[in-house]
Amino acid sequence: MPGSLKAAIRSALLSADPRAKVMAARDAARGWRLGKLEFDLAASGDAGMPDRPSWPAAPELLDPRNMPRRGKGTDKGRIALWHALAHIEFVAIDLALDMAGRFGGQQGREFTSDFLYVAADEAMHFALLDRKLRRLGSNYGALPAHAGLWQAAEETAHDVSARLAIVPMVLEARGLDVTPATLNRVRSQGDENGAKILQRILDDEIRHVAFGTKHFVRICEKSGESPQKRWKSLVQTHFRGALKAPFNDSARLAAGLSRDFYDSLAS
Repeated sequence: MPGSLKAAIRSALLSADPRAKVMAARDAARGWRLGKLEFDLAASGDAGMPDRPSWPAAPELLDPRNMPRRGKGTDKGRIALWHALAHIEFVAIDLALDMAGRFGGQQGREFTSDFLYVAADEAMHFALLDRKLRRLGSNYGALPAHAGLWQAAEETAHDVSARLAIVPMVLEARGLDVTPATLNRVRSQGDENGAKILQRILDDEIRHVAFGTKHFVRICEKSGESPQKRWKSLVQTHFRGALKAPFNDSARLAAGLSRDFYDSLAS
């Protein structure tokens, strides 16, 4: 008898220990890919996903305005950079799992497969960054972290279109913009291992944004809406802040996110 996909996703979301969450996310994605989990996600109503995932006691989560500044070029600054990246990828595991578990029942198997794939990627990214921190003599949880990363999930829990518009098509797309400069800075410091990690993350994130864009466009086309107009309306409603240039237009275009989506909203 196949196991429950819903239970596997919930188990991963409710795993507080980082290593346990990584393994649970990978297990859910692998079990689904191998046909060992039953597609038992709710098609409507209560999807059975927790309102908030379980997280470890550390790192301390701070309002973005209270986050300490990172000193560039120092050992402490390098550790702070890798810690911040690790936190982003840790929360990204839960964002992808929640996307699959909360909306997969209504959107179908391909949607579910795509975002479980993303969850497994994010788990791998976190594991690489956690290992990087340990090589630097630190660990995930040693520094405070950004408290607002789950906020987008809370504000869009009611609407798959809004979730797709904000998480992959704004937040992850922003990663496409800023990662190349970080990669170049890390490489200029002689950290080729770090550069390889960032290149892997950048390559994978293009695919993640592409998944989000693909499913967003499909939903809009089914309802006869313009994807660009719908996206702009959702961003103006649910995203706090501005879309900041410069943009990595080539990476965004490779993900299906052309300038006619975001150009008019750029600050």
